[in-house]
Amino acid sequence: MAQTTNTGPLHPLVKGPVNKPGGASAKPLPDHNHGTAQSIPDSSVSASQQLHVATPGAKQAHMKNPSASHALIRADRTAGMLGMSEDNVMMNQILATHAPDGREIDVRPLLYLVEDILNRATEHVDVIVKGTQARVEMEEKAQQANYIAMLEALTFTIDRIACELSYKAYRGSDAHATTTAIFNLLSSYTWDAKLVLSLSAFALNYGEFWLLAQIYSTNQLAKSMAILKQLPSLLEHTAPLKPRFEALNILIRTMMDVTRCVVEFKELPSMYISQDAPALATALNLIPTAVYWTIRSMVACAAQISSLATMGHEYGISESWELSALAHKLRNIHEHLRQQLNFCHQYIEEKKEVETYRLLLNLFAPNVMHIDNMKILKALIYARDDKLPLIDGTTRRKVGLEVLRRKNVLLLISSLEFSSDELAILEQIYNDSRIHETRLESQYEVVWIPVVDRSVVPLSDETRTKFETLRSTMPWYSVEDPLLIEKPVIRFIKEVWHFRTKPILVVLDPQGKVLSPNAIHMMWIWGSTAFPFTSLREEALWREETWRLELLIDGIDPMILNWIKEEKYIFLYGGDDIEWVRKFATSARSVASASGIPLEMVYVGKSNKREQVKKVTTIINVDNLSHAWQDQAMVWFFWARLESMLFSKIQLGRVDDQDPMLLQIKKLLSYGREGGWAVLSQGSDIVVNAHSTTILPALGGYDEWKVNVADKGFKLAFKEYHDRLHDVAHPCCRFEFPTTTRVPESMRCPECLRTMETYTSFVCCHDDQGIPGSLF
Repeated sequence: MAQTTNTGPLHPLVKGPVNKPGGASAKPLPDHNHGTAQSIPDSSVSASQQLHVATPGAKQAHMKNPSASHALIRADRTAGMLGMSEDNVMMNQILATHAPDGREIDVRPLLYLVEDILNRATEHVDVIVKGTQARVEMEEKAQQANYIAMLEALTFTIDRIACELSYKAYRGSDAHATTTAIFNLLSSYTWDAKLVLSLSAFALNYGEFWLLAQIYSTNQLAKSMAILKQLPSLLEHTAPLKPRFEALNILIRTMMDVTRCVVEFKELPSMYISQDAPALATALNLIPTAVYWTIRSMVACAAQISSLATMGHEYGISESWELSALAHKLRNIHEHLRQQLNFCHQYIEEKKEVETYRLLLNLFAPNVMHIDNMKILKALIYARDDKLPLIDGTTRRKVGLEVLRRKNVLLLISSLEFSSDELAILEQIYNDSRIHETRLESQYEVVWIPVVDRSVVPLSDETRTKFETLRSTMPWYSVEDPLLIEKPVIRFIKEVWHFRTKPILVVLDPQGKVLSPNAIHMMWIWGSTAFPFTSLREEALWREETWRLELLIDGIDPMILNWIKEEKYIFLYGGDDIEWVRKFATSARSVASASGIPLEMVYVGKSNKREQVKKVTTIINVDNLSHAWQDQAMVWFFWARLESMLFSKIQLGRVDDQDPMLLQIKKLLSYGREGGWAVLSQGSDIVVNAHSTTILPALGGYDEWKVNVADKGFKLAFKEYHDRLHDVAHPCCRFEFPTTTRVPESMRCPECLRTMETYTSFVCCHDDQGIPGSLF
């Protein structure tokens, strides 16, 4: 007579939650899965969908008599009212069996083997039911020799469970009783081991069933065994059994999902997370319930396979709903476990990030000495040896960090919003240094460290393309993948080296010691001559400088350098008001002609309003008003160098009223943001540094001061007259510092030397591609 599994009275799989067990009978769990059974909210399935209660022989009556089926469903609904209290009793019984002896078993190798068996078996179900085969890629980890000893130790236990499953399935035993019996066999094991050993036993039986199904038609031994198990008859009528096969398939895969999840909890590193962590504590309370329902699902699957062989294809067509109810229950449990596991991984990741950040702080501590720079570079870029983390900008090949060993390294740190002007100028400086590689100032390597938003992983195609485009233009070393730069490193770069949005250049000596947390301003002012980019070198370079025209245009325009050698009068001027530009250029030409002096003029724009500067430049060229820089990179570099000079002076702690050069730099920067301006020099000697409100009236008043030209000379006569106007006008001065930069606590006005007031301003220049603002 055909028999089936009796699930017993403790059956509410979906409708009622599995509650925490209470009472003194529940034993404490000393292993890492310590906890009590936790309830799983699951109200989405109606009482009619609950697992059917059957006594031996009841299933046949159910198949043949619909009224009997309705009676059983009514009985299920009545029994469901007692579900909550019965669940408590049930889980207390399971917890009472748990007495781990302290043995630690690495179940991961066994799980790989079980996954391979069940994946191939469920794959064969797909072939039979759907006629298609989706290949399952499994790692052949279960073939390694170190698994053999582990299997030998566990084979007896696995065989006992397999026999228990088979015997009780054919006998039609109560599902809960069978599950409890398995827990008794596994009382000395941890929760994860209980689950993997039980799944191994189930895989042994299930795999054998489908192995015979696969080969019985081509192997005589298999054919004879298959006949004994009634497989040929069964496999000839697969169409009516399609729902049952699909339900089995889904439930088995859900069982594997839960098992993997439970094993992952066991493998969480205790050094980063303790059982007191809320997410892990919640999961540990739920794991006993998860293990119970997963093993009970194995019992149900074994019973279904048994009924296929004993009852034939004409029975059990409507039994797939029972497996579906269990699958729903397990999916709900798995979702809860997976959510807590994600919380645990997030918690661990945060702990690791803090640890890595502290490691970086320790590595860069002033009193820590290193033999070379490799430990530093590995901590910043990539610590493992499984890949080559750099791209050589010259050969475009991947290289390891070894190419930087015991070398001076300049870390160029930037976002992907790298101005093409900045990149072009930096590339020119770098290439110039490579021409004379034997010089001391050329003994360094540059490495680009891109900083991207790590909260969006993987990177979008747009971000990836932008990165690769930037990298392809760089002649120096660059990181192969921006995701190699980890979150703690980015935090260190921002908090310790004060990276905001503008590029910085961190200088490391051959031992990895920081010589300068940001030498970009020194690179803009002096190029490679500033090597090794230390504060001492910066001080020495400033001692060699004077307020002269070469300081302003060095390396930008060779034509102006020739004019300086010829001792010509030179006007550098700028502004965005074309009418003022016309008046200034016309007046300057008129005065030079009247005085008989050789005068050259160059329009160099403003520190902002890029598009307006382009328009003014075009008009100057068309009307032939003066020379004008056509390349906007030259305009950008002129103002970037000035801003770098201010930053350098502030960094060195120069006091305004004791540094005349700093006063002139601040004046010019302020004039460059407000209206027009002009700097007049004779050769390299700067005569006046003037605002539009004073320089044009000084030129216009030529008739008043020309009488002094014969006695004092043009330079002195013009300067004296201009300074008198300046003393009356005193144009306002303004400095703007983006919120992304470090702002000085106070500044003195370069005009009156009083401490300037601080305001909060909102600025929009209506120029999406404007010249980059302050570099500091």
